[in-house]
Amino acid sequence: MRTRLLIATLILLTAVVPLATSAKTKAAPAPEPARVSSDGRPIVAVAEFKNETNAGWWSGGVGSDLAGLLSNELSNTGSFKVVEREKLQSVMEEQNLMASGRAKLSEAAQIGKLTGAQYLVTGTVTSFEANTGHSGGGFSFGGVSIGGKKSEAYVAIDIRVIDTTTGDIEYSRTIEGTAKGGGASVGLSGFWGGSTNFENEQNTPTGKAIRAAVIHISDYLDCVMVKKDSCKAQFDAEERHRRDKDTGALKLD
Repeated sequence: MRTRLLIATLILLTAVVPLATSAKTKAAPAPEPARVSSDGRPIVAVAEFKNETNAGWWSGGVGSDLAGLLSNELSNTGSFKVVEREKLQSVMEEQNLMASGRAKLSEAAQIGKLTGAQYLVTGTVTSFEANTGHSGGGFSFGGVSIGGKKSEAYVAIDIRVIDTTTGDIEYSRTIEGTAKGGGASVGLSGFWGGSTNFENEQNTPTGKAIRAAVIHISDYLDCVMVKKDSCKAQFDAEERHRRDKDTGALKLD
């Protein structure tokens, strides 16, 4: 009886031990990148901007330029760790994601998994008007005024911040404003991180309005995502003013 029990035990061990050894030696999946920096700063990636206007200055590379500009401004606050644009672009191309510049929530989660970004920031230029207050002689095109004494440009940008872990939209805001100026400036490279896609707009109302809007976006995100202090009241007041102004322009029967 003991002999049979001993043989059965040996057979069982012979079958179980290789399975246990195989389980131990099986390669573990590579860990995901950490989505919060070691010093606690949020890790963000900025997607290529989308354009929904008929702005004449928008060309193929402007969406990427604007994303680069916002990335720089967020980095300059010192409050965020920003995923390098080259790394984000590589992931997008490899996964064939966001080819149109419009992020889906599932794609945001995939980008966060591959880049370590905790948040994906998306921006869309939803409204643009050139020469909203033009006066004097001269002529203008694409937001550039030549020979005139005064001109203005209006721009509105919708911003969204998507949590790449949950897919939820954590923050959203429309930033809009008007900038004044006059005359055109040409051949000014380096305005958008060395790109020439938008270099002619640096000193025009269009360029000033867009840059001011992007800086305001970075200040807003720094406030609501990191500082979370009294600055939020200012942005809430601005949002109420914007909504009241926009709804006040509509005359209902």
